[in-house]
Parts: sequence; structure tokens; C-alpha cells
Amino acid sequence: MDYYQILGVSRTASPQEIKKAYKKKAMEHHPDRGGDHNKFAEINSAYETLSNADKKAAYDNPQPQFNYNARDFAGGNPFAGTPFDHIFGQGFAQQRTPKNRDITIAATIELEDVIRGKSLVIQYRLQSGKLETVNVDIPPGANAGDTVKFAGLGDDGHKQFPRGDLNVRIQVNKRKNWEREGQNLITNKSINVFDLLLGCVIIVNTLDGRKVKLNIPKGTKHGQVFSIPQYGIPNINTGKKGNLYVSIEADVPTIEEENILQSIAVIRNQVYTD
Repeated sequence: MDYYQILGVSRTASPQEIKKAYKKKAMEHHPDRGGDHNKFAEINSAYETLSNADKKAAYDNPQPQFNYNARDFAGGNPFAGTPFDHIFGQGFAQQRTPKNRDITIAATIELEDVIRGKSLVIQYRLQSGKLETVNVDIPPGANAGDTVKFAGLGDDGHKQFPRGDLNVRIQVNKRKNWEREGQNLITNKSINVFDLLLGCVIIVNTLDGRKVKLNIPKGTKHGQVFSIPQYGIPNINTGKKGNLYVSIEADVPTIEEENILQSIAVIRNQVYTD
């Protein structure tokens, strides 16, 4: 999977270019706009990697990995007794012990679970037919499309080898009026037009169950955005939280409120013309 190709950028793209491409692709393929969920998850996964300096460096310079089938090792050196025995024999003796195959399953969590982390009870069937039940912990800050590895919980079909790993691919349900952008959260709050004119204090209910007071100054306009630091999503590696952004929406005035506003407008006009 080529993350640069997914976002449509070159390998020399700047962080700003990567972020701009991500926003464009995310809007284009967002499931709420009829986009494909799997494609959207790939876009998120690509941005999560390329927007993080450490992850991007590891992606750009991958360490070589070697995967061998169990049968390659069952009899020791597969080149034993051939002219290549003296060339490959020592190298194969030093390779890691083979293990059973990995198992990959999908798990769906809520946006709230991304903030707090989530303990899941997962069931899956092994190659032997046995139904396996395990408890796994999804760390706070996981992204849609992330894969969390749990060592030693994979298949056990070949008893002479260690168990494989369990890979849990994360899917995150959408939450109405909430969006995620990296480590930041964005929500909307509808406010009466008179409260916008005169100013007020509102209560923002956060996804982790807290209540935050937010001061709305008088004269606040429709679409204005306020930032609440450290109320976003924790970084999966450092735990440092992003911000919560609250976008203000003006409620449509009722007929009575509209009449009052029209009366005010008439008075103001008289003041300016007298």
C-alpha cells in the first residue's frame, strides 16, 4: 500500500502539501458524502503515518523483514546436501523460529472510545476449528484503519511452532455533530441569535463525559470557532491531547424574535436619520 499514492502527493511533499491533500481526499471519499468506507480508512491511515515525522521516517526507510513458511524450517536447512549447503546453511541456522499464521479481524469502536481507550472481548475461530475468546485493550488515540497487534493470540494449527499474532483492525463509528481531524475534535453548538448579540456562557458536553463552560462574547458571528485546549484526542504514542474546536451556529429566529429584530432595525434607522 503506497501512502503517497493514496493521498496523491510526491515523496518530497511538504507537511502542508500532505495536509492539504488529505483534507481534499477525506472530503471526496467521506462515507457521509457517499464515499467508500474502506477507501476513507486508507486515507486516514496514510495521513496518520505521513503527518507524523517518526512514522514517516520509518515508512520511508523500512527495515527488511523476512517471512518464511514453517515448511522451510521443518527439516532444518532446506539446502542441506546441495552445492549451496556451505553458502546458506549458517544463515538459516540463525533465522528466527517460525510461528503459526497471524489472524486479522476488524473491531468497531465509538468515537468516545478513541479518547478513553476500549477493552474488547473478541471471538474468532482458529484453523483447528476452536472458538477463541480473548480480552484486548485498544489504546487511546487509535485511528480508523489502524491495526493493533497482540502477540501470541493468532493461530495454533502447528503445535510444534509458537502461536501467531492477532491483528485487530480498528473501525470507528461516526458521531453526529462531531468530527475528528488528527488529534483535534470539532463540534457545533447552536445558539440563540440574541445570545450571540448580547453574549452568554454555554456548556459544552465533551465526549469523555465532562462539562466545559465556554464564554461567548457579545457580537459573536455565525460560523465563529472557539478553541478549548487539551480536550481533543490523545496522541497514541505520547498521550498528549489535541484541542476541541467549537463552531458556533446561529439558531433561525422564531417569528416573534424576527419581529423584535425588525423593530430594533427600525429604531436604529430612525436614530441614524434623525
